[in-house]
Amino acid sequence: LDLLKHSNPLRLPSQDILALLEFKKGVVLDHLSLSAHVDLNVFANLTKLVKLSIANNSISGKFFTKLGGMLEFLDVSDNLFNSSLPVDVGKDLSLKNMSLAGNNFTGMVPDWVSGLSSIQSLDLSRNSFSGAIPASFTQLNNLVYLNLSGNAFTKSIPEGFEDMGVLEVLDLHGNMLDGDFDPKFLLLTTAVHVDFSGNSLTSSSSQSGKFLAGISDTVKYLNLSRNRLTGSLVSGGVAQMLGSLLMLDLSYNELSGELPSFNFAYDLQVLKLSNNRFSGFFPNDLLKGDSLVLTELDLSGNNLTGSISMIMSTSLQVLNLSGNGLTGELPLVTGECLVLDLSKNNFEGNLSKLVKWGNLEFLDLSQNRLTGPLPEVTAQFLRLNHLNLSHNSLDSSIPKAISQFPRLTVLDLGFNRFDGPFPNGLFSMPTLQQLHLQSNKLSGRIDLFQSSSVSNVSNIQVLDVSDNQLDGDFPDGFNSLTGLQFLDVSGNNFSGSLPSSLTGLNNLVSLDISQNHFTGPLLTNLTDGLTSFNASYNDLSGVVPENLRKFPESISRRPLPQPVGTKDVHRHPATGSGGGAVVSTGDIAASRKGSSSDTITPEKLGGGAVPSFSPSKTSGFSYSPDSGDSYTVENLSRLDVRSPDRLAGELYFLDDTVSFTPEELSRAPAEVLGRSSHGTSYRTTLDNGLSLTVKWLREGVAKQRKDFAKEAKKFANIRHPNVVGLRGYYWGPTQYEKLILSDFISPGSLASFLYDRPGRKGPPLTWAQRLKIAVDIARGLNYLHFDRAIPHGNLKATNVLLDGPDLNARVADYCLHRLMTQAGTVEQILDAGVLGYRAPELAASKRPVPSFKSDIYAFGVILLELLTGKCAGDVVSSEDGGGVDLNDWVRLKVAEGHGPDCFDAVLITEMGTPAADKGMKEVLGIALRCIRPLSERPGIKTVYEDLSLGIELEGSM
Repeated sequence: LDLLKHSNPLRLPSQDILALLEFKKGVVLDHLSLSAHVDLNVFANLTKLVKLSIANNSISGKFFTKLGGMLEFLDVSDNLFNSSLPVDVGKDLSLKNMSLAGNNFTGMVPDWVSGLSSIQSLDLSRNSFSGAIPASFTQLNNLVYLNLSGNAFTKSIPEGFEDMGVLEVLDLHGNMLDGDFDPKFLLLTTAVHVDFSGNSLTSSSSQSGKFLAGISDTVKYLNLSRNRLTGSLVSGGVAQMLGSLLMLDLSYNELSGELPSFNFAYDLQVLKLSNNRFSGFFPNDLLKGDSLVLTELDLSGNNLTGSISMIMSTSLQVLNLSGNGLTGELPLVTGECLVLDLSKNNFEGNLSKLVKWGNLEFLDLSQNRLTGPLPEVTAQFLRLNHLNLSHNSLDSSIPKAISQFPRLTVLDLGFNRFDGPFPNGLFSMPTLQQLHLQSNKLSGRIDLFQSSSVSNVSNIQVLDVSDNQLDGDFPDGFNSLTGLQFLDVSGNNFSGSLPSSLTGLNNLVSLDISQNHFTGPLLTNLTDGLTSFNASYNDLSGVVPENLRKFPESISRRPLPQPVGTKDVHRHPATGSGGGAVVSTGDIAASRKGSSSDTITPEKLGGGAVPSFSPSKTSGFSYSPDSGDSYTVENLSRLDVRSPDRLAGELYFLDDTVSFTPEELSRAPAEVLGRSSHGTSYRTTLDNGLSLTVKWLREGVAKQRKDFAKEAKKFANIRHPNVVGLRGYYWGPTQYEKLILSDFISPGSLASFLYDRPGRKGPPLTWAQRLKIAVDIARGLNYLHFDRAIPHGNLKATNVLLDGPDLNARVADYCLHRLMTQAGTVEQILDAGVLGYRAPELAASKRPVPSFKSDIYAFGVILLELLTGKCAGDVVSSEDGGGVDLNDWVRLKVAEGHGPDCFDAVLITEMGTPAADKGMKEVLGIALRCIRPLSERPGIKTVYEDLSLGIELEGSM
């Protein structure tokens, strides 16, 4: 075993080592950072082997095709295996424990897995298995633990799990399961832990509007969150309904009606019902201190009303009631709560009751109607690390007692009416990292301590005092705040010259000194790390330093002379109403693509008639924006399709499940879907009812026939729930007759659902839908990168198609660069640049070639689109006339400490819940990592796992 641990990590294991292990019963190589490509069949010769565990390494290769008859324990979890499982691995297997979790196994689960008669623990989680869950799993009578979470299983949950007598854990969360949830399962099961969250399960029509008629006494942990369950929790037997539950999570569903009293939930410790449609009065019985043992209660994001008088529970530690319609004054006492979120309600009155509150660690009372001063309270807030009182009507001066909170890291008092002098004592707080005091009425000067007093003490990273009434000279000594990253003093009355100490802020990424009365020159040695700088609306003079000329709009309001020869590089965004304006590049991209000399114009078409693939002169033309291609009605005249009278070439199929003739394709009616740099896409429906998307390649973009055919074969029989299948291609006798055939996916592209533009499909996407779409895309990319070893090469929101009523995301138009000439590839990449998805390294290359890491960059941009609701190619402008692209705009917001401000406004209700708020921030972090420089970008496996974990964590909160 020691020899194995220290052997060459690229050869695992050698024949010599296998000989030494011939009589060993166990081989354990967990957590050794081994990196190897292995054929696991080398272990098959160890006939006495009972246990094999190689978990948590970086091992890839071939799975067993024959398992030893004595092997009882097999763990290859958290490695890099990425194939489908073999159809057969032998008979008379003795496996009792098998874990394949955390790899990228694909395809359907073979029969031998569901036929392991001795199996007690089976973990297939965090892979890419697809298809239906085998019904034969319910016949594994010795099974105690079954985890199928984090895969792509579809269809309904098979019947029979309730009859498994020894099953204790059943985890199916994070799949694509649908159909009715059978309440009979919960009544009859012997399981202790049940997690079906993150699917698309619906309530059975037989439940007559009531949900959870009863739960078996064995069930302690039940998570059905993030489904589509409906109905009410109010029924005759509330006590019997809850059984002996310790944890119940029904959040992010469509449950409605009033809440039951929960008087008899004696064992319940965690109750999460957030983001449903519950209404009526808040059940204050949940806050009593008698028989209940609740430790966490989350009812946020509902429509509950009423008031809260007192929190008397001695066990409750986490209480989240944000985003409801609660009224009245704040509760008199908070019991033993450590986390209290009452934000986004209608609480009124003052904060005098805070003096009686307990040892809170997190307190959020933002976005209420609170008035009056902030009391001088200290003793009970000695453990407080997060305090948010923003967006109220609080007034008077900020008490000095706040500076005595020894653990405070975030203080947000913005958007109130605080007045009086600036609380300079806050700078000396050793733990404070974020200080938000913007939009108040603070006056006077800011007096920093001498650097000897502040150095190595202050950890402030974000300081926002904008839109107050501060005046005097700008304080020197800011270089003592060595960790400062964001500084905003705009909208005050500061005057005098800028202090040289600002040049010592080496970590500064955003500096806003606009709308003051500063005079003199700009500082010449500000850090080159600035990504945002604004000095407009001042009285500055002199020459613009070289490293600040990249911010022309941020200086131009009070013009500064520039050296002769400096070009005017101001951007001119379109005007709009409200705070910011957006300029679309859709028309720019389309017009740049050009047209052929034989372009069909509306006049040639007789008023816009484009026929099917083998048109007659009288055929009809229809246009639909459902495709993944960019297309506008204004660009109709640029279609460069020249249709032959019939398709006289050859069809080549890449999927053995379809077959038709060129003649059948010729006579199929066609509907224009859109246009891209490759050509024009159509929807066509064959006589047998099969709908296909046909991409008619533009002349000159395809490789020669031999090379084209060689590359096309690599895409044969692609079947994955998050990848659009390629069905074949057509090669005609002329240069302009080359078609690519793929599945037609409806109802449309991500772009058609996401962007707030005329013709948007359906209501705005919810955060749960957006997060699922992100995971779907990552899973599809993971398949292409690992199973097919090919980059997508053209990832963008219009090439993410949403399938069916559940809007399952599938990536389309992948790997077309492998079929195109270098010129065609370059044009595709130029399009990606115009639309905002091109990785920087592709822009810098003379012969750019899409890569796995350029896919990651484009995926990061899509994540930003999902978070913001904005199009990557739009220019985002602000009121001062500046314009930046989406990536830079988000980076700016994050640097300012206002990352959440860039989130789509339609998500404001969901942002009020800690789970969604935390999830959005985590996805934002993932997106920003994806758009880092090439060497710093993560791989798709890491990104997929992080996003999948985000769904799991949200489901558990």
